[in-house]
Amino acid sequence: MLKSYLESKRKLIDLNIELYLDKLVYPKVIAEGMKYSILNGGKRLRPILLLMVLELYGKKLELGIPTAVAIEFIHSYSLVHDDLPALDNDEYRRGKLTTHKKFGEAAAILIGDALLTHSFSIVTDKTKDVSYEKIVKIISMISRYSGINGMIGGQMVDIESEKKMVSLETLEYIHRNKTGKLLKLPVEIGAIISDASDDEYTALKRYSEALGLAFQIQDDILDIEGEFEKIGKPIGSDLELEKTTYPSLFGLIESKTILAKVIEEAKRSLDIFEKEKVQNFIQLADYIGNRDN
Repeated sequence: MLKSYLESKRKLIDLNIELYLDKLVYPKVIAEGMKYSILNGGKRLRPILLLMVLELYGKKLELGIPTAVAIEFIHSYSLVHDDLPALDNDEYRRGKLTTHKKFGEAAAILIGDALLTHSFSIVTDKTKDVSYEKIVKIISMISRYSGINGMIGGQMVDIESEKKMVSLETLEYIHRNKTGKLLKLPVEIGAIISDASDDEYTALKRYSEALGLAFQIQDDILDIEGEFEKIGKPIGSDLELEKTTYPSLFGLIESKTILAKVIEEAKRSLDIFEKEKVQNFIQLADYIGNRDN
């Protein structure tokens, strides 16, 4: 049931991504690179999370689709830059050549920049029937969670932590910011658009924080146990870069135990809602903990 739900929402997001991208034609290499980078597969979990929250409150999906697409643009930009030689130096992403391998390093930097900056114009130009006050709040949150106090901050500490053993506190900072903030972002934005109560907002926020941590712990595990054909990139990159991970701190078995506890924490945070209304959220938490790509 969840699989078909996610697939239908992924198609909806991809349709709107293509609609926004079709208007970009020049400079050609940037336009083509943006399309290649963002339409190169992907689960679309971040934009789908925003739509899930809107559905929870019975809101029209159109209210959040531009922001959902913008968040996917930002996620794609982060992957383009993360794959660059100066960072992880990856050659494959989702089973295909990374953007810098396809278009060259200089073009990839600009393609990533274009995805990031264009995301804000999508929010401001395409969002309809959402108050200006909420749009300003959404833009502020996007810039904060994707910037120095979020994804960029986590990425920087991750780079600084290579080839050394760091504390659990530092590892959690990396995970909660580098990966977690961009999973937390769409849930909070959905709650803002939907006028969630303070208690509901807090519950959704806790759910998304646990979900983001679980996602990264599973990523750490997949770097050891995953298969290239499924995850679309070489196995063992964390080990090669000598990164501290949950398995390197706790071992593989204990990491899986911690992952299970985080998944349960995510699901418990939703107790404020009627259970039948949050079934997709509960199933998604289990999916995150069991995914193989």
